[in-house]
Amino acid sequence: MNKDLGKCSTGMQPNIAALLSYVLGFITGLIFLVIEKENKFVRFHALQSIITFGFFFVLQWVLAFIPLVGWVLIPVAAIAALIIWILQMVKAYQGEWFKLPWIGDFAEKQA
Repeated sequence: MNKDLGKCSTGMQPNIAALLSYVLGFITGLIFLVIEKENKFVRFHALQSIITFGFFFVLQWVLAFIPLVGWVLIPVAAIAALIIWILQMVKAYQGEWFKLPWIGDFAEKQA
């Protein structure tokens, strides 16, 4: 685990706050983005959570309106979201700046 993650304005360990920003998807991402003012590691993971799971939320909504093909792809998208969710939580807990393609780059610039 990377020990030099700085301090959090929340009083939590940065890796725990980053992990928690993924727990309820974009909802906890928004919460941690609002309450964490100082730590770029936590803000990065909060932004990545918002973008990633906001995307999956919209994607599943869109797929629900596409007969047959969309309905078949909803479970595939849900499994992909589950795998990414677990991976991101593990990497955040380990103190890694794990970036998803495109999303991670954007989140890093904004954090």
